Amino acid sequence: MSTELTNSQVNEMLQAVAQAVIDNVDVLTDADLATGDGDHGIGMRRGFEAVTETLQTAPDLSVEDAFKKTGMAIMSKTGGAAGAVFGTLFRGGAKAFAGHDTLNTVRFGEFLTLSCAAVAKRGGVEEGAKTMLDALAPAARAVSETQSDDLVEAFTAAETAARGGVEASKAMIATTGKARSLGERSIGYPDPGAISVSIILGAMRSYGASL
Repeated sequence: MSTELTNSQVNEMLQAVAQAVIDNVDVLTDADLATGDGDHGIGMRRGFEAVTETLQTAPDLSVEDAFKKTGMAIMSKTGGAAGAVFGTLFRGGAKAFAGHDTLNTVRFGEFLTLSCAAVAKRGGVEEGAKTMLDALAPAARAVSETQSDDLVEAFTAAETAARGGVEASKAMIATTGKARSLGERSIGYPDPGAISVSIILGAMRSYGASL
């Protein structure tokens, strides 16, 4: 595929991401029922339905603004902690695209790195606490280590690392969020936020592979 995505392609990709999250609402709900109150899927669906509406009505956004507005829509409609941290994922990383008209491997890697820092600061968490960061951080590292400028390879590396993070989160004890009260009883279950990250990155990979 091309080594970069244009403004309009990024808009299409983010709409594909939104649809993937919406399509997986039941997966996210079931995952959250195991360790929380089961509202993660519904909240994420609300947020990403707002993303779809936002992007469809503003197809000419710059790459930076497309990511910013995606984050703002999530923050405004998802609600709760998920709205804050997933909105931060997109808004916090958007500055990687400032002054650029395209998304390439280097900027995608910078986006993930900045997103990790922003999410960690917003949520007051580090890796190992059984949160979305346990999928996002490995993804960021995987892309930073990617030698190829092929975006599909970068997206694939990110998704693969995120899925590995989801699996790793099963062995972790939740020390923050709703699952914290379970303590060791949270062992054996993946973090719903980490699953959401893997879905988001998987949709990016699927979009890139379709070009």
